[in-house]
Amino acid sequence: MPAPLRAPSLAAIRRLVAAARPAVDPRERILANVQSGALSPALRAALDQPTRAASVLLTLLERPGGLTVLFTERAAHLKDHAGQISFPGGRIDERETAVDAALREAHEEIGLDPAEVEVLGALDDLLTGTGFLITPVVGYVASGEFVAAPDPTEVASVFEVPLDFICEPASIVETYRERLGTRFRTYELQHGGYRIWGATAAILVSFRDLISVV
Repeated sequence: MPAPLRAPSLAAIRRLVAAARPAVDPRERILANVQSGALSPALRAALDQPTRAASVLLTLLERPGGLTVLFTERAAHLKDHAGQISFPGGRIDERETAVDAALREAHEEIGLDPAEVEVLGALDDLLTGTGFLITPVVGYVASGEFVAAPDPTEVASVFEVPLDFICEPASIVETYRERLGTRFRTYELQHGGYRIWGATAAILVSFRDLISVV
């Protein structure tokens, strides 16, 4: 049996996330995941709509057993995406950068001090079916003592997944979903009783694919 894959070193992750990459049209990324058949009118209309800028913080935490990735479970009473798994984040306010917004939201949602976060860079923007254009910001927290303090008005729980587990090819599986009259390829990861899917899983796949090029 082959040995389990391990995540790249932090030095390699720093280099790969910060490296210049060709611009990617987020709409083309959506179209690449469309399965056979013509695009539905609903999907065409959605792709033509103005987008709303948002950002999230994909947080790498230094732990005794290696790097982990932090996730939040959204509170059950929220109007949008209640109970789903996500990264800390939200809309980008006027005069804010994507980094500013991601750090602000992480501080508000889980008590992560922006001063503790080393920003490594950003992944390709992700366009969601609800019209948000999300910039995933990658941050690293060197202190192994961070304990999340979730805001109960937004966050039901906080948990971590080892980066080694995420980098295992079998950990993230392809699934299919009907939306806007179209069948899409999507992704899913199960860990510790949590189901990570949708935009969060798509961002994870983007990150995993990027740092696997070593």
